[in-house]
Amino acid sequence: AAGGRERSVHNMATAVRVGVGVIVRRADGRFLLGERHGSFGVGKVAFPGGHLEFGESWDACARREVMEETGISLAEPTCHVATTNDVMVDDGKHYVTIFMLAEVPEDAEPQNLEPHKCKGWSWVSYAELRALSAERLFVPLINLLGDPSLCSTSFSL
Repeated sequence: AAGGRERSVHNMATAVRVGVGVIVRRADGRFLLGERHGSFGVGKVAFPGGHLEFGESWDACARREVMEETGISLAEPTCHVATTNDVMVDDGKHYVTIFMLAEVPEDAEPQNLEPHKCKGWSWVSYAELRALSAERLFVPLINLLGDPSLCSTSFSL
């Protein structure tokens, strides 16, 4: 019995988790970014997002996370645009991240509703996002920006 528990603990410690990252794009083409705080990836820049909960759709997760973190209610359905495989060796984490695109009006303004997890939100242009050094980016965002398949006609930042 003890061996079974050890194996179960080991499996939980090494389990691959599913995260949902939400590319919130304002009507003027700017993207919502926050600086992570109080969790792994501290000090790294990321889109809003979080863990997919049991039984939850990707769209529902995207809507919930954006509302919980920023107070922005997404009126339009979100759209799946990319998936990344994110191994964070230093943190002992492995995630598959589902990226969803959410379009919001130009007057959408985020609130920092989880200051223990995020230092604050800001709108940035694509050029500003690309100009950030890899050291500033959360691993899923590095992998998203480095994915050559995003040059397809179906989606581009």
